[in-house]
This record gives sequence, structure tokens and C-alpha cells, in this order.
Amino acid sequence: MQWSDLREYLEPELWQRYQLLLRMLLAAALGGMIGLEREHSGKPAGFRTNMLICLGAALITEVSFNVGLSSGGDPGRIAAQIVSGIGFLGAGTILHARGSVYGLTTAATLWVVAAIGIAVGARNYLAAVIGTTLVMLALMILGRVEDHLIPRKPADRHLDVTTHPDGTIISEVEDTLRGAGFRIDTMKVEKHHDSYHASFHAFGVSDQWEPALKRVLAIDGVKKIELT
Repeated sequence: MQWSDLREYLEPELWQRYQLLLRMLLAAALGGMIGLEREHSGKPAGFRTNMLICLGAALITEVSFNVGLSSGGDPGRIAAQIVSGIGFLGAGTILHARGSVYGLTTAATLWVVAAIGIAVGARNYLAAVIGTTLVMLALMILGRVEDHLIPRKPADRHLDVTTHPDGTIISEVEDTLRGAGFRIDTMKVEKHHDSYHASFHAFGVSDQWEPALKRVLAIDGVKKIELT
């Protein structure tokens, strides 16, 4: 076989592999963009989770199409299972908050990220890019619009409090939060050499946080507060 014949044989295969690489990179980039916003918002499913879901959905779709076309079967049969698989992940993010609506946006985001990955794997790049843009707008802008339209929207926050090594201060912080109208789902306390560190997962309304934090800071013995 001459070099020209070998090049003519290899070039289509190399081009296909190059296109596959570009598709995987595009899926990782689109999922990573959404994941960065989720990471910045302090959500449990952040940068790596969203990037891997989008990349995995694109890869499964790619394999599904190739297997279907080579065997003469349904090219979307394997890819169809992505929806049910993402359903399990989404349910896990909701149940993590003990059945409350906390995490519902995260679950919906994972579902859409998987759909974006499917679009990339199916070579529908325009739909994937448009979908990513709309998701970013919804997460970054509509959330702020909701805060203005619904100022008393329920909000979940994680509150980290560092105090002097006195257990009564932690109890006072908890009583202060409950007295301000917050429901505390979980609490974790760690004892260090010269301080206590308590983590609270509290559920309340948005406009109650500022006055509640001022009351907590006024407690004698509270060193530092971090709200995420």
C-alpha cells in the first residue's frame, strides 16, 4: 500500500476521532459553565458534578448512536436510559434535605445538564449552546428577580458559627434562630482546643436572615459567623 493510499484510508478515521474529541470537550465545557454557577451558589452539585453528567450523557449518546448504526438497531435505545439514571441523582439531591423542596432546582439543573449532553452527543450543537445559555440566565438572573418579586420567599442556608468553648453558647445560638422563626433541620458541633464550631442548616424566609444574624452576633462568646 502506497503512502497516498494509507493517508486516504487514515484521514477519515482521524477526522472522526478529532470530531469526537471536540464533542467531548464541548460537553465538558457546557456542563462546567453551569457547574461553576452552582458551585458559586454553594449547591451540593457543583462544578465537577455537572461537568461529569454532561460529559457522561454525551458519551453515552455517542456510543448509543454508533452501536445502533453498526448493528442496524435503534440508535437512541441506550441514550434513552440517561433520563431514568439522572432521575435517581435528582431524587437523591431532594431527599438529602429530608423531603423538603430544598434541592429541587438542583435536581432540575442536573436533568437539563444531561439533556445538554445528549444534544452534544447527537450533534445538535446549536440546541446545546442555546440550552446552556438559557439555563445560565435562569440561574443567575431569574433568582434575583424572584427575590424582588417575592421578598418573603423561603430560603435554606447553612450557618457556621465559631464560639468560645462553652456548650451553652451553642444552645443560645440555636434558641435565637428558632426564636427568629427558623426551622433547624440539622446541626453539627465540633469541639476544638480553644473553640466550638457549630454548623446549622436552617429554613426560613429571606428577609429574616439579616436581623437573625445580628442577634446571633450579639451573643456573648460568638467569635465568627459564616453564611452560605
